[in-house]
Amino acid sequence: MAKISAVNRNNRRAAMAQRDREKRTALKNTIKNRSLSMEERFEATLKLAKLPRNGSQTRVRLRCKLTGRSRGNYRKFELCRIALRDLASTGQIPGMVKSSW
Repeated sequence: MAKISAVNRNNRRAAMAQRDREKRTALKNTIKNRSLSMEERFEATLKLAKLPRNGSQTRVRLRCKLTGRSRGNYRKFELCRIALRDLASTGQIPGMVKSSW
């Protein structure tokens, strides 16, 4: 099990990223728009810099939904490799069978 504080911190970051997504994309589009004046683009850059860092989607870490483990995760299942293997071995994931040769 991962530390509860690390999981909670990551959940807060995900909520902030969801909340600030539209504002960030609008500012980024303003910055990339070459038809606007340099001053407007620079003001948008300053506004983007003033937003909280944890509101960025890149700060959110993919964690296992069962254990909170931060490494070795499968995006499709949102599980770490260890939890995925345990669930597959007990037959709780439909269509997944243990391979043997």
